[in-house]
Amino acid sequence: MPPPDDPPPTTTTTRTSIIDSLGVEIIGVMSPVSICMLLVVLILTSLSSPSTTSSTSPPPVTAATLIYVESDSDSPSHKLLGAVLDAAAFVALIAAATFLLVLLYYYNFTSFLKNYLRFSVFFVLFSMGGSIMASLLQHFSIPLDAPTSFILLFNFAILGVLSVFSPAVPILLRQSYMVSVAVIVAVWFARLPEWTTWVLLIALALYDLAAVLCPHGPLRILVELASSRDEELPALVYEARPTDSSHPVSPPASTPVASLGSVEMQPVSEASNSNSSSVDEEERSPLVSSPPVVRENLSNFNHEQVRDSNNSNHAVVEMETGESETLPLVEREGFRSSSNSDSEFEMFDSTRGIRLGLGDFVFYSVLVGRAAMYDLMTVYACYLAIISGLGCTLILLSVFRHALPALPISITLGVIFYFLTRLLMEPFVVGASTNLVMF
Repeated sequence: MPPPDDPPPTTTTTRTSIIDSLGVEIIGVMSPVSICMLLVVLILTSLSSPSTTSSTSPPPVTAATLIYVESDSDSPSHKLLGAVLDAAAFVALIAAATFLLVLLYYYNFTSFLKNYLRFSVFFVLFSMGGSIMASLLQHFSIPLDAPTSFILLFNFAILGVLSVFSPAVPILLRQSYMVSVAVIVAVWFARLPEWTTWVLLIALALYDLAAVLCPHGPLRILVELASSRDEELPALVYEARPTDSSHPVSPPASTPVASLGSVEMQPVSEASNSNSSSVDEEERSPLVSSPPVVRENLSNFNHEQVRDSNNSNHAVVEMETGESETLPLVEREGFRSSSNSDSEFEMFDSTRGIRLGLGDFVFYSVLVGRAAMYDLMTVYACYLAIISGLGCTLILLSVFRHALPALPISITLGVIFYFLTRLLMEPFVVGASTNLVMF
């Protein structure tokens, strides 16, 4: 009998679990949010001493208190009406500033916007951060002369501006300064009167919902403009640490992936291809990367085409055969092709995770900081509510696959949990512990 034929060669495919990438993505977003809220709570609890809380000095007049400044002698109805007026004025101011930002970006005043952002970061770190540092030094009785404080603050602010806007700095330093800016702004907002703070948080959540999801919302227009130009948004966004760069992957058989900076949580979208009239969109999950595929025989590919993109710092490899595996939340920073063989190449990719607007960090921390001024029990409840809302937003992001507002769910759950804990849970727990009732 003739010997049996050898079985045909098979292609080995190695796949990673979706759960692994999902956990890394969620932790990459929730960890800095948790650190920011923790720092705000520590600063506010340190500065909220009995002597400062018992003082009857009126709060300073800011952009959030243009119409009404809350006083302890006012009735609850008067406080509520004044807080609503303040919140409406503040949201209208933010909406006007956002539309002005869209107008300037539409007419390509990007250099002016970037310089304005640099000045804003410097002002926050130097002026507002210096005020908080002076309060902490005075509270803890730390001796430090004025010239040394000025030099330290100036260097801290200059390094922060360079870290936030320079691409050459380590990503960990950039992330640290992003969290620092959010902490400083959140501490200032948390000093607003109580009624104004709660009404303002609810109003901002509603505005965020409308600005992102409405067809002519300013934030939605801004994101679409940046997507059509394949540019970075002139906005302060937190970029999560890259999640997967160890496995070679087959790049998408389509157009370059644009990395968008947004004030909202969003996946990375595809830029339009100028060489083709229509592009077939592939299904992709905006939360988790598709499992990388390692193929042992690259000669089975019938066609490989390498094109350099003129508008971005990444390249695209097009393959006509084989199933395209993509990393939807990442940007291809670059690849290197081997000159020894036409069918073998080596690609090095740098991935990017979810990008979350810095305003979301600020208002999450404002809610927890306001809760910290009352009791630690409300802090725990609000923290769990915000993290749960952020997780729900991440899940919705994977379902709808486009930019979503990150404030509404978390702020709504946080406000509900705060008042339920303050009005129901705390009296029950305190009464039970006072009467030595154990469960």
